[in-house]
Amino acid sequence: MPKEIKDIRDFLQTARRADAKKVTIKKDKKNKTKFKIRCSRYLYTLVVPDREKAEKLTQSLPPGLKREEIKK
Repeated sequence: MPKEIKDIRDFLQTARRADAKKVTIKKDKKNKTKFKIRCSRYLYTLVVPDREKAEKLTQSLPPGLKREEIKK
């Protein structure tokens, strides 16, 4: 079961964990962006309604994390 994270800081801490494998970034047509981090036990998700905040968050993700972008 996926777990939703509401806070951006908590999401970034989860992204820096050792068991974080990859991040999937799904961009919607209506300026919504979903971030999904696959860890060993759970899939953590974060929904960002603002496109500018989503771009900043994308830049602040760890560089060693595998990224996959999906555009709709």
